This record gives sequence, structure tokens and C-alpha cells, in this order.
Amino acid sequence: MKKIISIFAFALVAMSASAENLYKESKFFDNWYVGIQGGVASPAVGHAFWKDARGAFGVNVGKQLTPVYGLELEYTGVINTACSGNGATWASLPGGGYAIDYTVLTLNSTVNLMNLFGGYKGQPRLFEIQAVAGTGWGHSFLPGPNNDANDVVFKFGANFNFNIGKEKAWTVAFKPAILYDFVNRELAMTARAAQIQLFAGVTYHFKNSNGTHSFAFGRGYDQAEVDRLNATINETRGMVADRDQTIAAKNQRIADLEAALKACEAKPAVVQTVTNTKDNLECYVYFNQGKSNISAAQQPNVERIATFLKNHAGSKVVIKGYASPEGSVEVNERIARQRAEAVKTMLVNKYKIAADRIQAEGQGVGNSFSEPDWNRVSICTIQE
Repeated sequence: MKKIISIFAFALVAMSASAENLYKESKFFDNWYVGIQGGVASPAVGHAFWKDARGAFGVNVGKQLTPVYGLELEYTGVINTACSGNGATWASLPGGGYAIDYTVLTLNSTVNLMNLFGGYKGQPRLFEIQAVAGTGWGHSFLPGPNNDANDVVFKFGANFNFNIGKEKAWTVAFKPAILYDFVNRELAMTARAAQIQLFAGVTYHFKNSNGTHSFAFGRGYDQAEVDRLNATINETRGMVADRDQTIAAKNQRIADLEAALKACEAKPAVVQTVTNTKDNLECYVYFNQGKSNISAAQQPNVERIATFLKNHAGSKVVIKGYASPEGSVEVNERIARQRAEAVKTMLVNKYKIAADRIQAEGQGVGNSFSEPDWNRVSICTIQE
């Protein structure tokens, strides 16, 4: 018996591992069941079935390895109801003092024919047929020579199952089967060599980790689909890498422009005084890039022009505004004109110089100096 149990446990582990590869949601402790059964057993050789039939019962525990294949350990016993008689058969020998005078322990394999040929639909069908085959150990408790013996038993049968309930947790079954005994005695074929069983039983299927009492489908992927997904992922990663490089380059460009702007703004204001002749006095007012307002550093040059105009009542000033080459033509012309007007406005508003003594003109891009930054200027020429 210990050998049978060991074989049963080993087979469960090995076949269950294989089933795990097919049904990822099925674990070792899933799809177990336990059942009880009762009915009659009768000799298969030389006897009338119903006349010599005796009461029998059984219990079984098993595991469904896949929706098609399963293994179970089954124990059955025949009740001692022997009648009087002279024949040496297991149906007619006097009782040996035991309530049960014949037991069988078998390891059975089951095949669900409906799922084998019709496919598994995601849950058990209302009606299913299972083929059953197994081998095991039988023992007779009958008195007399060669009757208290151990036998090798082979079982063949079928289960006609009705799966009931919303979750199909219960199965009611009709179970016909035939058992063959290989007995160790001189008479190779006796009435005890084969027995027919007619059982009816109830089985309960334990709840699984997937929340049901049966197998659940998992989503499968073929290799082609996996390859397509991997290709899409790699393509997306490449696009992200290219985008990151583009963003990094633009960020670097922005940083360089900001640094150049700060460096330009940090340059000290240029104050230039040109030595003029009496008939051609000039003064220069410089501007920052893109600006037309007069900075505090350049106001002394405007004040110098105002002082001269106040001291020489007959003099006038011509102001010509210029821009550096950056920017469009329209922008340069506008900002050049605004720079000339800015000097005129300060002379009029702050230093009270008459507007008719001042002529302001925009000259566009200047080329008076080789240094482009110096061409952001208003050149003020005094006329006497």
C-alpha cells in the first residue's frame, strides 16, 4: 500500500508540473476533488449478476491535471452478506467474521472524452463521460485455503457525470466498472477472478486559486505576436532617444544664447568722445542690443550736447541713429529711427532745448565702426 501511495504522489507532482505549463492559472493545490460512492458488486464468472450481487461502497480523492486527464486514489469495499452454500466462491463462502470481506485500493487515471474530442469550453459541461483505468491492490478476508489473500487488481470502467450547480462544484455520477484479480493459486480462473461493479456517487470539487471550481483560460501569446511587440517597443525606445537628443541640443543652444546675452549685457558702456574741429563737432550716444532707451552711462554725452547748445544760441544739432547688422531690415530701420528720436526727446524734455534746433533721422544699419556693437549709436553733429 505504501508503494501505491508513493507512486500516486510522484505521478501527481510530475503530471501537475506539466499541466502548469499549459494552464498558467492552475497551481498544485488547484482542481482537487473528493467523492463517495455506493452500489453493488457481483462475480463476473459463473453467476447470475443480481442473484449474487452484494452491497459495496467506496471513497476516492483525486486531482484533475488538465481538463482532459486526471489521477485519483480509490478505495472500495464489499459488504459481508454471504449466504449458505457449498461452493468455494467469494459470493457464497460463509462469513469470516468481518463486516467487510473484500477491499480494493487502486490508482486510477481518468480521461474526459468530451473535452478530449470536443475541446474544453472554459467550464465543465452539464453531462460528461470519463474513461477510467487503474491498477492496485486487493485483499480477501474470506476463510478457507487460499481465500485470505492479496491480489493484483486491474480496473476498467466509465463515469457518466452530471455536473450540477451554477459553479459546477458538485458532480453526480453513475459508475459501471469491471475488476480483474490476478490471484496466486492453482486455479487461475475462479469466480473471484473478476467482479462487476455498479456504483452511483457524489463528488465535490474544491475551489481553486482562480476563484472557480474548474480550469480557467489564460491569455496565450504566439511568438510572432511577441516579436511584433518587442519590435514596437524597440522602435519606441529609439524615437524617445532621438527626441531626448534633440531636446538636449536645443537646451544647449538656449544655454549658449543666454550666456552670450549675459556677456553682452555685462560689457561696460562705451563712452567715446571724438576730437572735433570748430566747424564739425560730434558726440556719440551708444545703445544696448535691441534697445532704444538711453542708459544712465550715456546721459553725460547727451548733457554735453545740451550744454553746448545752451552756450551757443545760434547752433543746431543733427542726430543720426544707427543699428548693428543683426535683425531684419525693417527692424533695423525702426530701431535706428527710435535711437535718434530718443536723444532728441531727452534734449527737449529734460534739457529744454527747442525742438526746431534739433533734426533727428534714422539711418538703418551703420558702418561707421568696424566693431558691429559700436554701430548701435546715435551720432550727434553740431552745426553753427
